[in-house]
Amino acid sequence: MAEEVKAMRLDKFLKVSRIIKRRTVANEACDAGRVTVNGRPAKASVQVKPGDVIEIAFGNKTVKAEVLSVKESIRKEDAENMYRYL
Repeated sequence: MAEEVKAMRLDKFLKVSRIIKRRTVANEACDAGRVTVNGRPAKASVQVKPGDVIEIAFGNKTVKAEVLSVKESIRKEDAENMYRYL
């Protein structure tokens, strides 16, 4: 069972939860100002925790997801349990 942690870097959460496949891509999205956490522009180093709402602009569509749990590592099949789309 993956251990529950209280908070995690935004870029790492996006990768572990598989919202964005690679951490470098997550970093670039944050640096380009395309990611917000709770309505505020977020850098890759922002700590996210359960209850936070992440919004990512992919081209002309926006993905909004609520963080449900933060785990250090997780199996691919269980990754979508870390968040829910809003």
